Amino acid sequence: MSEMPYFGRNPVYLGTLAVFVALQPAIIHTKNFQTLLAIRFLSGVFGSPVLATGGASIVDMYQPSKRAYTISIWGIAAIMGPVMGPMVGGFTVDAKGWKWTIWEILWLSGFCFVFLFCFLPETSASRIIFARTSRLRKIIGDQSPSIKCQPELEGQSLTTREILLMLFSRPFTLSFFEPIVLALNLYIALLYALIYLWFESFPLVFEGIYGFNGGEMGLAYLGILIGCLLTVSPFWWYLRRVTEPRFINGRLEPEHRVPPACVCGFFIPISLFWFGWSSRSSVHWIVPTIGTIFFTPGAFLLFNSVLNYLGGAYPLHAASVYAGNDLMRSSFGAGFPLFAPAMFHRLGVAWASTLLAFLSMVFIPVPFVLVRYGERLRALSRHARHDI
Repeated sequence: MSEMPYFGRNPVYLGTLAVFVALQPAIIHTKNFQTLLAIRFLSGVFGSPVLATGGASIVDMYQPSKRAYTISIWGIAAIMGPVMGPMVGGFTVDAKGWKWTIWEILWLSGFCFVFLFCFLPETSASRIIFARTSRLRKIIGDQSPSIKCQPELEGQSLTTREILLMLFSRPFTLSFFEPIVLALNLYIALLYALIYLWFESFPLVFEGIYGFNGGEMGLAYLGILIGCLLTVSPFWWYLRRVTEPRFINGRLEPEHRVPPACVCGFFIPISLFWFGWSSRSSVHWIVPTIGTIFFTPGAFLLFNSVLNYLGGAYPLHAASVYAGNDLMRSSFGAGFPLFAPAMFHRLGVAWASTLLAFLSMVFIPVPFVLVRYGERLRALSRHARHDI
């Protein structure tokens, strides 16, 4: 929807965020578990477009040579949400109960809505041009219907069926019928599944083995935060020294965005092996915490490499590609933790972490394949960029 000149990005942001904010009091005052699940589901539905459309807004605003820096900042937020939530929520639940965590979400999301409503500019080029053309027609008068912009002319050539297909099917079409997009989305989705599966082991380790309370257990996630902060500077150095010089006339082959992902894939299994086999009462709690630090370089670099690649390879459909990516990773992130308690209790933390480590190794070859054959694969696609 945000790709259409009649809508743009802002209605998607503000409309869905307003519903998300309105649902939080309903969660607080719900009386039964079934209603809670239903409202939480709707809350996730209306909270997800911000994640799906954020990358497209960055593509709108920044030239390709600088885009990776801003997407990396956005990527930090995507990783830090699951980290900061337990840190803040742990102390809140211990002191006030779980409903106060929803109050905190309401306060934060309410502030974001007001801030975005007052200060967020429209970034979609087609929407901006369409709005300017509409204002120009009003100034000149209705007798000048011939004044039309390119996005408007393109929109008039679409039938209602084509518009509906573009709105509802394009993210699915790109996600499941584009081999490049499907492989990268599955990799990111698996990463999200591993993150949320892995997080289910933290209470077992830090509360069950080391005797932490809820608030102290939340502080165990600091290792992931530290790993993220340690990764940013080397990544930006790589962008400045390696990636930017490869731009020719403001253009860069998307495959040049992928090499960091080739390296990062190995950090994730190392972290999972370290964490799983050091989580025992005879080993100090700082040792598994240090192991968590190595997870973030893998997650951070993979997230940024994939999003920069998708934005560069599919610039005309960036919002749809990112929407499909968000849908797949969110689905995996929501579904996999459902069997996490049974898995960790039956296998134990060490062997369950080992299983996750081996799963993380399945997609390690994907970035190497893209570096080698990415240009040929793009040439076979109807939607990918072919001019670079």
